[in-house]
Amino acid sequence: MQKRNFERHYIDRVGWLRAAVLGANDGIVSTASLIVGVAAAAAGRPELLIAAVAGLVAGAMSMAAGEYVSVSSQSDTEKADLEREKKELATNEEFEREELTSIYVGRGLDHALAAVVAEQLMAHDALGTHAREELGLVAMHMARPIQAALASATAFAAGAALPVLLAAFAPMHSMIAVVGVSSLVLLAVLGGIAAKAGGSSVVLGATRVVFWGALAMTATAVIGQIFGTVVS
Repeated sequence: MQKRNFERHYIDRVGWLRAAVLGANDGIVSTASLIVGVAAAAAGRPELLIAAVAGLVAGAMSMAAGEYVSVSSQSDTEKADLEREKKELATNEEFEREELTSIYVGRGLDHALAAVVAEQLMAHDALGTHAREELGLVAMHMARPIQAALASATAFAAGAALPVLLAAFAPMHSMIAVVGVSSLVLLAVLGGIAAKAGGSSVVLGATRVVFWGALAMTATAVIGQIFGTVVS
């Protein structure tokens, strides 16, 4: 018996890849920028560590809360659409069958074949078929608020961990350079890995995250320098 080979597509990775990359990159950029800004203001290590840890905790919680609220709204909408579809199937099944038939006709099937396909799929799983074909909802891509919140918070904390460790152990006289360069290198690595996993250009993926990371850290360094000078 011949072994079947199933194709694997990059699109299958979009959901988790987006959340992981966004969380980790945000953790690196925001925490490193905070450290660079505070260091530029001539703060001591205790103040630097407080700012770094506070940035990690606040950022992770913010990511979790934002992702939970956002995905919960999506989940509520999906549930409402599914409930409405369930009621329509219960009260007007014939109309729903014709609606499904018209969808398949629009995709290139002749009406007779489309009607047969619609009939058989509805007999197998009417709600699932309409959720997929009419609403574009697929079980594996349905919104999961708690999972999304935990994943985003974890990814952020993992990304922020390196800048926090550098704030604790790097020499104070070279803190800005060490944190800045190390964070940009890590951003480049993560950007390249994400691009590779998504099937796009590694160089482009690394370059764009490094650009925005450098821009953020430069901006906070300038602000820290200005306010540090004013305060002193």
